[in-house]
Amino acid sequence: MNIFVDAMGGDNAPVEIVKGAVDAVKEYGVALTLVGKEDIVKQELAKYTYPQDKIKVLHAQTVIGFDEEPAMAIRRKEDSSLVVALNAMKGDPDSVLISAGSTGALLSGGLLKLGRIKGIKRPALAAALPKDGGVVLLIDTGANADCKSEYLEQFAMLGHVYFESVLGKKNPKVGLVNIGSEEEKGSIMVKEAYQLLKNSDLNFVGNVEARDIPTTDVDILVCDGFTGNIVLKLLEGLSSYLMKGIKKSIMGSAKGKIGGALIKNDLKQFKKQFDSDEAGGAPFLGVKGGIIKAHGSSGAYAIKNAINQSIKFIDNDVLGKITAKLQEEKAVKEQEKE
Repeated sequence: MNIFVDAMGGDNAPVEIVKGAVDAVKEYGVALTLVGKEDIVKQELAKYTYPQDKIKVLHAQTVIGFDEEPAMAIRRKEDSSLVVALNAMKGDPDSVLISAGSTGALLSGGLLKLGRIKGIKRPALAAALPKDGGVVLLIDTGANADCKSEYLEQFAMLGHVYFESVLGKKNPKVGLVNIGSEEEKGSIMVKEAYQLLKNSDLNFVGNVEARDIPTTDVDILVCDGFTGNIVLKLLEGLSSYLMKGIKKSIMGSAKGKIGGALIKNDLKQFKKQFDSDEAGGAPFLGVKGGIIKAHGSSGAYAIKNAINQSIKFIDNDVLGKITAKLQEEKAVKEQEKE
């Protein structure tokens, strides 16, 4: 098991990234490699007491910024923390990279440096969203703005494998994000995807409207990356707005402050449901290696959770199961032709 953490990526790097890595080592007993400017990373590590043999530092001189053109930066900045980490994990199926840096650079790097698993049309980014009684996995959330119906069918398969393996539910329900629940609703591409999913061996239950996402009993929601990113950002913004509104209402009067004190723990639990740090990060599924995209503003807690997510990713052989599923589907199609 090889877990690489981009120590220089993200708004709070390297301080929070290093702290999260140390916390993960202490809690899970895992060994990992921090990738970044060696002197800076070691300076941060010196603040903590931890098993010295559990954390290695891999030097990388530069960082890819959020404002740089992703593919060009990957090609030109071979000494960046992201590229150094990707090169180190290349060819190792039991490796995962976690980064809170540029999403575009991470996705481009995954494709350019690791490549797609054979048979994967388009890798996809998945995100765990809060819902009543657990989470729903939304896929794709931004890797593929323009899609074909067969891409969405494959996103569903990727989500299925990940949900069973990492989130621990067998035969998860799959839904298609749409503008209506009826089978005939949606764009041509979405209607075609509906038929493909309906005829697949997945547990497809039909269309799901955006308003039903927080209360749905569906486990995996499939959509193109353009739609998925809008849904994701809207829910992030809405949860932030709700928490600020509740806080403002409580602090607006003496009566509110007294009431707020009485329900303080309940409010903390409510806020926790919408906290992206709880999920850790979003897996980029379909490339030859594990990639976890942590939120750009991730703190130590989010990084620690992303490392735990990576452990489950490797222990449950997600890449191997994706490959096996693709081979199984290929065999079925060949039989149908005969």
